Amino acid sequence: MLTIAVIIGVLCIIWFSIRPSNNRDWSLDQSILSFAEINENLVNIHNIRNFTYASTTSYTPNYYNKTFDLDKIKSVDYIVEPFSEWAGSAHTFLTFGFEDNQYVSISIEIRKEKGESFSALKGLFKQYELMYVIADEKDVIKLRSNYRKDQVYLYPIKTTKEKMRALFLDMVQKANCLKDHPEFYNTLTDTCTTKIAKHVNKISPKRIPFSFKILFPGYSDRLVYDLGLIDTSLSFEEIRAKYIINEKALKYANDPDFSIKIREGN
Repeated sequence: MLTIAVIIGVLCIIWFSIRPSNNRDWSLDQSILSFAEINENLVNIHNIRNFTYASTTSYTPNYYNKTFDLDKIKSVDYIVEPFSEWAGSAHTFLTFGFEDNQYVSISIEIRKEKGESFSALKGLFKQYELMYVIADEKDVIKLRSNYRKDQVYLYPIKTTKEKMRALFLDMVQKANCLKDHPEFYNTLTDTCTTKIAKHVNKISPKRIPFSFKILFPGYSDRLVYDLGLIDTSLSFEEIRAKYIINEKALKYANDPDFSIKIREGN
């Protein structure tokens, strides 16, 4: 018994000694953190990623700064990107729309080191830091639809302007926090979808109940459909067909009004 207790004690010491860091040899696409200066209604976001891609591994880095007026927020969309033959696997993120057709996306991801790839098992053991990628839609959507060739669904969320504003601000503030206080990703508790649910429930307590569809985000659009958070005027299968944007993303890839075009007809 004493030997087992010693082993457990040593393992606990090792576990709690592992600390997250912002100082590693990061993959180029995740080497720069976004952050924001918040002055009442104005949110000035620095380092909005806007890479130009030739392929998933070949790209030209680019970042810009932009100020968003919280009083002009008008929409929030839920993006689902299934990326495996198994239906439960997917990445999810949010994109916020403002007047004058300005859009910015926030994607919660692992922050990869050079040569690193995602493993759900490794994600349980403090192997990845957490990152809020704040990006232009032409970056994060086209990367998935046009280069990874994954299906991409863009669902407009039904909510109030006040809750859109609070959600956007809460996520930006979390990005600011991670810039100075890094955290670990966890495959069960701190993923793209569980973090979105936590942000939503912070604004509207218990709005998203615990569900296996949060842990397996390929099913999460069914959950938000059942909760009435997205369009329910048609069957779920018809809604999925209506809001897939791959064809439009390919057709309007180089259109300066890309964000407007991928929403036409919806």
